[in-house]
Amino acid sequence: MGIPADDTSSGAEASSYKELVAEIAHLRELLERNVAELAKLNERLGQRDTRITELERLLSESRRSGKRQAAPFSKGDPKEEPAKPGRRSGDAHGRHGHRMAPVSAPDREIDVSLPSLCPDCGGEVELERTAEQFQVDLPPMRPVTTKFNVRVGHCKGCGKRVQGRHAEQTSDALGAASSQVGPSAKAWAAWLHYGLGLSFAKTASLLHRLGINLTAGALSQAAQSTSTALVPVQDSIVKAVNDSPMIVPDESGWRVGGEGAWLWAASSARATAYWVADGRGFDEACEVISPKYSGVMVRDGWVVYRRFDKATHQTCLAHLTRRCDELITDLPAGARHTPRQVREILTEALAARDLDDDERAAVVADLTERVEMLADDAHQNDENRKLVAHLYAERDALFTFLTHPGTDATNWRAEQAIRPAVVNRKVWGGNRTWRGAATQGRMMSVLRTASQQGVDAIDFLGRLARAPTPAEAPSLFI
Repeated sequence: MGIPADDTSSGAEASSYKELVAEIAHLRELLERNVAELAKLNERLGQRDTRITELERLLSESRRSGKRQAAPFSKGDPKEEPAKPGRRSGDAHGRHGHRMAPVSAPDREIDVSLPSLCPDCGGEVELERTAEQFQVDLPPMRPVTTKFNVRVGHCKGCGKRVQGRHAEQTSDALGAASSQVGPSAKAWAAWLHYGLGLSFAKTASLLHRLGINLTAGALSQAAQSTSTALVPVQDSIVKAVNDSPMIVPDESGWRVGGEGAWLWAASSARATAYWVADGRGFDEACEVISPKYSGVMVRDGWVVYRRFDKATHQTCLAHLTRRCDELITDLPAGARHTPRQVREILTEALAARDLDDDERAAVVADLTERVEMLADDAHQNDENRKLVAHLYAERDALFTFLTHPGTDATNWRAEQAIRPAVVNRKVWGGNRTWRGAATQGRMMSVLRTASQQGVDAIDFLGRLARAPTPAEAPSLFI
């Protein structure tokens, strides 16, 4: 008996339906498997992105730590095959250095006679020539104690007490305060501490070896006393800085009483002013730099300096060049074109310093146009976009050194001014009080400016201490 047609059709449809259901189940299983695999991949990518972000942060911190002047003076890991110490063997081993004979006449001469007999065989010795040998040494050191017999009297007319004063005296104090340390010793102590970075304790130890017994506390008090006399000197330095056609400011971290502060420096060709402030903002910068300063300001990219809107600005090209070098090293090969373009623009600008005025003007116009075109282009990397945006924001301050003769292309003056202070900070950490911080700024200003002016700072501090009145105080500017 045959199967009805409708039954056959129903069976085929049922079989097809079962196959379709099985196919859908299989596809659903594949989809679930792919979704699970995609979730795992997304998780791994998220972990990698987090790791990449962390590594980029660590790299940035490492770079900043290396640039930071307070960073440890580390030369890195030792080389696997270090060079042997001493001179190289052979003929090409460099120039032989030797101490030159003194030019000035010797303070004393000693005749060194020949021995009467040969020390080897006992034979008679015959004179051939007289040779010269020089020895420069320190004399035996001992302090010089001066006793001033001060005449004290009174005016017969008004009865007012009157006492005499010698040019070498630094004070009119008598009685319990009649025993004092001289101005030269105090000046040496100030130079050792604020100039060379010795702590007050080490400075006191050195002076003790020279026969002058002082405590670290006494040296600190002497510095505070000197700081009062330095107020008009600091004012003259600040005025000289603000009157300069170009100043170069910079700032670095500092400590006052263990709390964070900032050491500022503003340097010019003639003078350098230092001051310690509790912040890094525009108000702190204006403690020394006039907000109406209208000369050329050579500075790094710190945004505060842009607020000196009366000044003509020059941004430091060394900072930008180093940033380009870092990006060329760090970015993928396809993203290195942008920092290379920026570096090429900066290099061409530096090379144009040797051109005449008309040629420099043409170079400035061309390079400025290239900067603007670079800003209009699309850049695939965030770091490149940041670099180009910063370059465009600084476009009016990139090439000032080509249009204003005598302007520096980098902020090297301020970097060199900051460096000794930061080295000293590594030794004794900063200042304990704000009064000490004020003294720090004044002392450093005097020492640095004296060096720029070719003035002996120790002699200047000694003459300042001996001046009977502020009107008779010496000037740093000759």
